[in-house]
Amino acid sequence: MDTVKLLSLLKTCIVSKSLVKGKLIHQKIITLGLHNNIALCKDLISFYFSCNLHRSADLVFKTIHNPQDISLWNGLLAAYAKNFMFFEALVLFQRLWKYPYLKPNTFTYPSLLKACGGFGSVGYGKMIHTHLLKVGFLSDVVVASSLVGMYAKCNMFEHATRLFEEMPERDVACWNTVISCYYQYGKAEKALELFAKMRDAGFEPNSVTLTVVISSCARLIDLERGKEIHRELVKKGLVLDGFLGSALVDMYGKCGCIEMAREVFEQIPEKSVVTWNAMIAGYSSIGNSKSCVELFKRMNMEGIKPSLTTLSSILVACSISAQLHYGKSIHGYMVRNMIETDTFVNNSLIDLYFKCGNVHSAENIFKMMPTKDLVSWNVMISGYVSVGQCFGALGIHENMIKAGVNPDAVTFTSVLAACSQLAALEKGKEIHNSITESKLERNEVVMGALLDMYAKCGAVDEAFKIFSKLPQRDLLSWTSMITAYGSHGEALHALKLFGKMQESSVNPDGVTFLAVLSACSHGGLVDEGCFYFKQMTGEHGIKPQLEHYSCLIDLLGRAGRLHEAYEILQSTPEIREDVELLSTLFSACRLHRCLELGEKIAELLIEKDPNASSTYIILSNMYASAKKWNNVRKVRLMMKELGLKKNPGCSWIEVDQKIQPFFVEDKSHPQAKIMYDCLSSLNNYIEKDDMMAALESSIVEGVV
Repeated sequence: MDTVKLLSLLKTCIVSKSLVKGKLIHQKIITLGLHNNIALCKDLISFYFSCNLHRSADLVFKTIHNPQDISLWNGLLAAYAKNFMFFEALVLFQRLWKYPYLKPNTFTYPSLLKACGGFGSVGYGKMIHTHLLKVGFLSDVVVASSLVGMYAKCNMFEHATRLFEEMPERDVACWNTVISCYYQYGKAEKALELFAKMRDAGFEPNSVTLTVVISSCARLIDLERGKEIHRELVKKGLVLDGFLGSALVDMYGKCGCIEMAREVFEQIPEKSVVTWNAMIAGYSSIGNSKSCVELFKRMNMEGIKPSLTTLSSILVACSISAQLHYGKSIHGYMVRNMIETDTFVNNSLIDLYFKCGNVHSAENIFKMMPTKDLVSWNVMISGYVSVGQCFGALGIHENMIKAGVNPDAVTFTSVLAACSQLAALEKGKEIHNSITESKLERNEVVMGALLDMYAKCGAVDEAFKIFSKLPQRDLLSWTSMITAYGSHGEALHALKLFGKMQESSVNPDGVTFLAVLSACSHGGLVDEGCFYFKQMTGEHGIKPQLEHYSCLIDLLGRAGRLHEAYEILQSTPEIREDVELLSTLFSACRLHRCLELGEKIAELLIEKDPNASSTYIILSNMYASAKKWNNVRKVRLMMKELGLKKNPGCSWIEVDQKIQPFFVEDKSHPQAKIMYDCLSSLNNYIEKDDMMAALESSIVEGVV
């Protein structure tokens, strides 16, 4: 059997990956004494690599008596690089230097440079670069392009782009490499500019080029350019492969064209998990959890195994739309299939359960997490704040510090929100010190949260110090400071600051006007409040919301202009029967002892919500003030028949930077007995003082 016949048979085995036949041919080659034949050895190496028997391929090479043909070395080097055996490729090249008569050529270096890039050996790559300059191989476009690729793989983007600019001749591969460099380096606009230059230079972009360019459009949310490239693809009749199709789906999804994304998705003949993920991510971004779950089910039916990216995207969609049942079904799927989740998926689950108000499940996920990153702690803190469990937020923050995790801007923003809601000033000051230590005093979001905390805790002077130091005052910071002044009895300061805001380039929104109206209400500035209400609707065209009407009704109610407030309610259809506004006016009627209007409003409130105990209590107090004791008894009897009780009050104090909450008749506190004994003792002293005062008063009256 001659060499030509054996080569033909080997090539057939390489294509069919027939291991048994290939080994028989190898045996025949050895029997015939052809094991040193370079052509046969090259094909044997290719055959064993095609069957993933890399060690066998290496043995073929090592058994050659005198491997003095550079093409043999090139073949094995290329096979190593192609199969990601980068270390073996570098070792092989080192062995090559032991044969001084063998000279590496332009076919050697592309594989070697690929190995350097894959292994991250930039130092060795630079040595090769120097050698290539000496031997003059950089004039070869494939070698130069491979060198550009090596620098790109090693994240040496500046070296890659500089070398590209110096290349006298270029190919599509080097254009692709540099376009990818700019994209990976966060310079998507530059990537698109280079793409335009590539086409101007007469190069035809391939699917790799187009995938990167479309991804650049997605990053820039540049729908028009993305559509233009898509139209060109359709015009040229290019078939959408997995990567190109996925990039298009991703681009349309990120640009908000979900229907177009779905259309492209359905056109892709073979959908990879990346394609499915791109489509699910598109629906996830708009919170369409139903479509996400439907695609997930279809994906499973078509035999595509979902990745952790798939699952996290669906969980994000469920979180945005607060669809607990869909989220639970995905969580159940992960448990049933014993999927080992990563931190990102666990964080998504925690966020989902908090968004849906299922705090216990969120806590369980967090406790069971084997590793917790900064995001995990942040999601827990912000989750507790979002459901109003601010004590829990502060507790988890303390645990985070004990665990040695350094907080970031997100952490501080969430913890400060908890301090704001609890009016925990001392704790807020402690957080302020931590912010200073973390060098985050230039972070506008953090400083805005700090300003809001001081404002809500009543430390107006501290809030103004923060406000004065802000590098840029945005709408939020102006509004927070106006709110601070208004809610702490400094209405004139609030209005003065609002005037300065109007002089600046920042335009007030509905929330700002709410702060202004609230300031007027607290300060009793009725005419000013009415003026700003008209300014909001007239000059700024802001439609009043329920909160604005609430301020206006409260303002008029405090001033005793009860019938005027009632007229506004009756003449505005959208707020006419609002319980909150009626309750505000009802409280004002009690304050000004306007029983007639109070009774009328009470009827409306009882009709709307017959189980609201506060309505009956206020009405009873109004009758008592008017000495209408029969009516008081009737109201009390109604409450008894309905089984209504006054909700227990809650209060808290801050001692040694710890928050201590208390409810009426609450005995759950560990020091409850001591506190009740103390209260009893205080009560005795108060009673004695009252008796002494009464006695002294009677003695004085007797003397007089």
